[in-house]
Amino acid sequence: MAKSENLTAECPMDIAINILSGKWKIAILWHLTKGIVRFNELERLLRNITHKTLTLQLRELEKDGMIYRKVYAEVPPRVEYGLTKLGESMKPILTSMCEWGKTYQKTYSSKPD
Repeated sequence: MAKSENLTAECPMDIAINILSGKWKIAILWHLTKGIVRFNELERLLRNITHKTLTLQLRELEKDGMIYRKVYAEVPPRVEYGLTKLGESMKPILTSMCEWGKTYQKTYSSKPD
């Protein structure tokens, strides 16, 4: 979904869901909350993601203004990703999601089915 389409959604929750939809986007943003990360490092951190999928997810996050991409004119090329100001505003939400996940894991991992 294009950035302009996100802004025309009737419900603000739809905007957030549209920007964050995709199996990997929240995980990518979470890793970027810790600082600037290179493409290959993201690939290692997200063990099961394909090169193509990571590229597509990063492009969409960049298009939506959540992250920036910096390419260094070196051989071999070095590409780094970081959070924009808008992306930084997601930190408290991502932290809350992480805390919720920890609580859920503690509460329900020890209960029988």
